[in-house]
Amino acid sequence: MLPRRDLYPGYDVLAKRDSPSWNAKTRAVLDERLAIGPETRRFFDESEWPTMKAIADRIVPQPADRANLVPVAALVDHKLATDTRDGYRNPDLPEEREAWRRGLKALDAEARARFGARFHELGAWAQDALLKLAEAGELTDAAWAGMPSKLFFKQRVLADVVEAYYAHPTAWNEIGWGGPASPRGYVRMAFDRRDPWEAAEAKPGREDEAHAENLLVGR
Repeated sequence: MLPRRDLYPGYDVLAKRDSPSWNAKTRAVLDERLAIGPETRRFFDESEWPTMKAIADRIVPQPADRANLVPVAALVDHKLATDTRDGYRNPDLPEEREAWRRGLKALDAEARARFGARFHELGAWAQDALLKLAEAGELTDAAWAGMPSKLFFKQRVLADVVEAYYAHPTAWNEIGWGGPASPRGYVRMAFDRRDPWEAAEAKPGREDEAHAENLLVGR
């Protein structure tokens, strides 16, 4: 496997914490997210938790050399524990918490039926195969209790897991995003232009230059 390329070397979005880029509300929201550890859970039970973590690892696999992993499963758990809803729901899906409980139970049932083990006990290939079948709507075990596996995959698994990943500062560093810039805002909106408080992307052969610029982003 080729080594992961750092597109924004030296960039740490948390360096903006006390700069004009962020207001008190942004800081409070980020502090709450950063307090959630990888094993923090209040909603999922002991049986559901390993399945949830395995799903998160397949949907948004993270680099093995990353020092601070995004606690994706724990962030999904936090959303469900606080009953933070989307404000809309497909009529063919139950409410979010029930959808997750039913979906995790069903994925384990499908895993046992096809591979003789629970979902989290399977290898990556088998896990991916089941998720692809769910995406195609081809999982129909009785444990789904009428909930379409296709909708569960697209509107709960993808939506909640990807949202959790990109809500975390570690992911922001990865994509060079500066978070909600309030009150400072963004000024240079034209193509291929950036404000001095935005991350500098490392062009091939100019990594050191980008690193030096990114060390100054929070100032």
